[in-house]
Amino acid sequence: MTAYPAWTPASRPGIIPLHPLGFGTILGRSFAALRQNPRVLLGFALIVQTLAYLVVLGAVLAVMWASFSRLDTLRPGTDEYDTVMAGSIAVTAIAGIVLGLVAGALSIIVQGIVVVEVTHAAVAEKLTLGALWRQLRPVAWRLIGYSLLVVLAVVAIVAVVAIGVVAIGVAALPAAIVLTILLILAAIPLAWWLQIKLLLAPAAIIVEHATILQAVSRSWTLTRGRFWPALGIILVISLIFGAVAQVVSLPFSFLSMGLTTIIAPTGDPEPSAIIGVIATALLTQVLTLLLQSVAVVVQATATSIIYIDCRMRREGLDLDLLGYVERRDAGATALADPYREHIGRAAPARGWPAGGYGGPGSPYPAAGQPPYPAAAPAQYPGPHAAQHGHPASQPPYPAGYAPVRPEYPVAPPSPTATAPASAPALVSDEPSPTTWTAPGGASDGADRQSPWA
Repeated sequence: MTAYPAWTPASRPGIIPLHPLGFGTILGRSFAALRQNPRVLLGFALIVQTLAYLVVLGAVLAVMWASFSRLDTLRPGTDEYDTVMAGSIAVTAIAGIVLGLVAGALSIIVQGIVVVEVTHAAVAEKLTLGALWRQLRPVAWRLIGYSLLVVLAVVAIVAVVAIGVVAIGVAALPAAIVLTILLILAAIPLAWWLQIKLLLAPAAIIVEHATILQAVSRSWTLTRGRFWPALGIILVISLIFGAVAQVVSLPFSFLSMGLTTIIAPTGDPEPSAIIGVIATALLTQVLTLLLQSVAVVVQATATSIIYIDCRMRREGLDLDLLGYVERRDAGATALADPYREHIGRAAPARGWPAGGYGGPGSPYPAAGQPPYPAAAPAQYPGPHAAQHGHPASQPPYPAGYAPVRPEYPVAPPSPTATAPASAPALVSDEPSPTTWTAPGGASDGADRQSPWA
């Protein structure tokens, strides 16, 4: 019985092609993670953003009430009253800034979940939120620590610069004003440069389990030569969501002013006007939180794809991912994490190897050379030769050449010929049964759990 090879369906593609990516591909696929796993990513991001907003708002209101309530015991217009008022404003502002930075540090957890999801979505795997968190949990505190260190470094630099400008302003106010303008203008490109150079540090911590210093070094190395594409992608995404935020907030601003004018045309603070303004503000805040959640997911997806693209270009990560997909779909189990197999290696040469087509030592010609040696012009004898631009008198073969037709003796068939006694068994034309799974079935790779979880 002849055995036919079993047919296996092609691997389901991930959210990105497994080869170095272009600018448009990275920008377009940055929105693909939401379509790949929207319930997990968008739901988790929205919950974290909402909880952080409520905690920050409640804490700021508590600090404000505790500080400004002291004014009830003082008489307005006195020096003591003015001092307490200034102190209450300063304490509330500092509390708002610090709590806002802490909430921003917590949003790094959302980025971590997105990075883990994108690394699996690149090889067509979809995980639950619990599986994603189990992979992120070993480095979660390291990720939060990196975010807090960045925030503290920024605050320290700003504080030192502000103290220096104030000291200069005491001696020469015009010089301090000019210096402040120059520092602001210089801080904008410097901030963008540092942001891009450190862009891939969180991804290195999450994917490679690198330490903070190792992650900073890895990000600095991977972005070398890819600074401008990364800057363009992050800048375009920021501009897109900034424009969307303005478009969303503008109608609600007009709605709030319209409700105030209709409900309280005289300007008196009537309860109905206050309720309408509060309802409009709450609706605006809900849409803002939703938009911020989408922006966090998209920007984290873009960062993850940039990280994968940089590693494919510098370390040949695409070869590891392709090999992993082939082994996984062939039925192999207990596969190693392809993102941690060859960290930091030099990318193998891409193109024809030595002796390949057109290469050194190749038996084939290089690009721009004729593919074969020059041959004699074709001969077109006969009455139709003129149709091909050849004279009919040209001989069909070169001079001195005559075709030789071999003759083989043909034996007449024997009427008494019979099959030998030891004739082999007939081979069945029926193919052997095959096992295969239709794309999209229960065993499709899209819902496969991560083997390196």
